[in-house]
Amino acid sequence: MRMLRIMRTRFAPSPTGVLHVGGVRTALYAYLLAKQTKGQFLLRIEDTDQARSVPGTVENIINTLSWCGLTIDEGVTLRDGSITEIGKLGPYTQSKRLDLYKKNADQLVASGHAYPCFCTPERLDEMRKIQQAAKQAPMYDRQCLKLSKEDVAQKIAAGEKHVLRLKMPHEEKITFTDEIRGSLEFMGHLIDDQVLMKSDGFPTYHLAHVVDDHFMEIDMVIRGEEWLSSLPKHLVLFRALGWKAPRYAHLPLLLNLDRTKLSKRQGDVAADEYRQKGYLPEAMINFLALLGWNPGTEQEIFSCNELIEAFSLDRVQKAGAVFDLQKLDWLQGQWIRKLSLSEFAEKIQPFVMEKFPAALNDADFERKALLIQERMILLPEAAEMLSFFYAFTPPTADVLLNAKQGVTKDNVNMLKEVLVSSLSSLDAKKWNQESVEKVLMDALEKNDLKKGQLLWTLRALLTGKAFSPGAFEVATALGREETLKRLIS
Repeated sequence: MRMLRIMRTRFAPSPTGVLHVGGVRTALYAYLLAKQTKGQFLLRIEDTDQARSVPGTVENIINTLSWCGLTIDEGVTLRDGSITEIGKLGPYTQSKRLDLYKKNADQLVASGHAYPCFCTPERLDEMRKIQQAAKQAPMYDRQCLKLSKEDVAQKIAAGEKHVLRLKMPHEEKITFTDEIRGSLEFMGHLIDDQVLMKSDGFPTYHLAHVVDDHFMEIDMVIRGEEWLSSLPKHLVLFRALGWKAPRYAHLPLLLNLDRTKLSKRQGDVAADEYRQKGYLPEAMINFLALLGWNPGTEQEIFSCNELIEAFSLDRVQKAGAVFDLQKLDWLQGQWIRKLSLSEFAEKIQPFVMEKFPAALNDADFERKALLIQERMILLPEAAEMLSFFYAFTPPTADVLLNAKQGVTKDNVNMLKEVLVSSLSSLDAKKWNQESVEKVLMDALEKNDLKKGQLLWTLRALLTGKAFSPGAFEVATALGREETLKRLIS
């Protein structure tokens, strides 16, 4: 089912920690729907839980979205390194909207859809214990709903701490059609009277997001399935305030390989950790898009523009999606190979320079980068893979000698002599991969050697490593002088 009319979507994280990969997937789906319909993608910061807010996380959220290529059209963003807001329907930070929440909460109380609750934490704890002992689902027992208007007014005048609770319609069956899960039904008498306003004057998520989505004119709310049980409360709130609810789509959970909920105990969940490890944003977005969404074709490699064209919520599955790092690495490899040589060299050069500053002014850096583009996965690996160009260490016997390839103590010196003699016959002007390969193949035949004997010896002597690019390619990149120097030393 394609969304043809212009849509406003939002991503609304809490600044309680660095952005989770699951959050990026939620933002991505919202972004794709907005762009598919030429609409707007908003970033709202839901910081009403002040005690859990962590400094610096708003910047992390914005920078991570930017790295992924998810441009913010409206809402909270960074300008010259400072947090700012763009758009006409703000503020887009909930702690700046308290008067609006209070106004709508008061309206709910006046219309009988919400009520003050003066119960202490101690009483609520005792109530839950009794319910649990009776094997009942913990729910507020509505003791304060029984208070008279006079009692309520007296308690408020006396300054008693209180919260505001939503009065759920217990007699009602609430129905809704979710964009992913289809028709849903909720029995009102099984749903708790949710706290809407806390005693400190801050709203809970339930009231704040309903108010914000209305005034920010949000058409589609995309969020995780953990919020599905709260959906009837939100629908009741929209109706009680006289507003039309947006469409909702509840995404499947991200799972570990053992199909438990994705958690830091079993792997990295912070999106920024994947950037630091050297994953490409194109690979990350491609991977996250496929976590729960099936394009309905054999295509697996998608650019962001291709995702905008192909994505649809009706192909998002209900079941959890396994976060398979092998699939991510495969996609990373595909995107590495799609880079032009100049783009690839530009991306890996900072990582190589960090360990080997000489790489900065290396006129042959692109030629060296070409040797590893087909072999590497993560960008920081380039430093180790190209290290022998900048900090050569002769091979140990364990590396140089290889019985499987036919390189032994008895013949290794002879093999070195063949290599030096063969390659010395080439002058610098004729030093290219084709010439190097030809002269060595001629030497194989002339000396009745196996290919593995000569090439293993050459590669080990030139790189000092058991694993490296091919011998012909390395010799060509090193040049005649450096190649012979390493063979003779």
